[in-house]
Amino acid sequence: MGLVRLQPATIACFGQIPGTTPAIPGMFLNMFPLASGQQFGALPVMPVQAMTQQATRHARRVYVGGLPPTANEQSVATFFSHVMFAIGGNTSGPGDAVVNVYINHEKKFAFVEMRSVEEASNAMALDGIIFEGAPVKVRRPSDYNPSLAATLGPSQPNPNLNLAAVGLTPGSAGGLEGPDRIFVGGLPYYFTEAQIRELLESFGPLQGFELVKDRETGNSKGYAFCVYQDLSVTDIACAALNGIKMGDKTLTVRRANQGTSQPKPEQESVLLHAQQQIALQRFILQPGAIASKVLCLTQVVSADELGDDDNYEDILEDMRTECGKFGTIVNVVIPRPKTNGEPSPGVGKVFLEYVDVDGATKARMGLNGRKFGGNQVVAVFYPENKFSQGEYDG
Repeated sequence: MGLVRLQPATIACFGQIPGTTPAIPGMFLNMFPLASGQQFGALPVMPVQAMTQQATRHARRVYVGGLPPTANEQSVATFFSHVMFAIGGNTSGPGDAVVNVYINHEKKFAFVEMRSVEEASNAMALDGIIFEGAPVKVRRPSDYNPSLAATLGPSQPNPNLNLAAVGLTPGSAGGLEGPDRIFVGGLPYYFTEAQIRELLESFGPLQGFELVKDRETGNSKGYAFCVYQDLSVTDIACAALNGIKMGDKTLTVRRANQGTSQPKPEQESVLLHAQQQIALQRFILQPGAIASKVLCLTQVVSADELGDDDNYEDILEDMRTECGKFGTIVNVVIPRPKTNGEPSPGVGKVFLEYVDVDGATKARMGLNGRKFGGNQVVAVFYPENKFSQGEYDG
């Protein structure tokens, strides 16, 4: 690191501004004791540029994981400098974007240091890029300070980057970066992407989602990452989901870069509602909850409402209209109580048969948890074979 000398012509006396009263004799000698013969002009001072580089280093470094054994510092530096130029990610003028690379060969990861904070943020869009035949992970390092970084430059990739030039889909990775990226661990391996997304979307729509899978088998590794469109629900979702038991697993849900966060006091009421939703999801997302074209709604109608023929027809029509917004409905069945007073299977339930599973899934996501007549609707998939046989007691 270079050293500079404070010139006596510029600063007449250390601590004295030209034109002001001289400092108290001996004050700075006591504060900064000098070795015999040492002059103030010889004190080493870090250059402004060096201080800036050091202060921004945490925001200029990029973590690259999953490197192949053949990777070395030169090949990584050359590759990322090249792709940064190719996508239009260089913002500091001509030259290479990469200024330094450190590789941990044992753990197959590297820290790649960029010239600027903005270029490091643009590099976040390179997550999943193919390097020497294998996709690599591009993340923020663990010492990344999002609050401080926000004062130094952009924290998200430029949306106009030409990612197609390097084989990436625009927007596919950028939505999964930043300080509000959530790690979801401890997922049962049998959970599908649709089930996990549904669980997470109990708190709001997602901006990005990735279920991590084994490269060879394509099976889930039991963890995922997500980012919410509304970043204010990040802490709420983390607090509500963390520690929830799913089958023989316990979920670990936290900000990916910052560890466990606690919700703000004003979020407590929202959190309580979120926990209620999770209780429903835990019941619904059991191993036996296999998606089907048939949906069963409970807490929607009562036996008393179904006795009158005109009222019954109105309810049927309302259900066709409201639930038809999610997909094409083939059939609506609302079991009625028997006139002789004998028990009638399925009374109080509404069965919706859609033309496909996609329609039933959308309806389940849209209807589950909604208020209907003061009651909270519970929507679950129903076995198609039982429905076709007229068995409504499941």
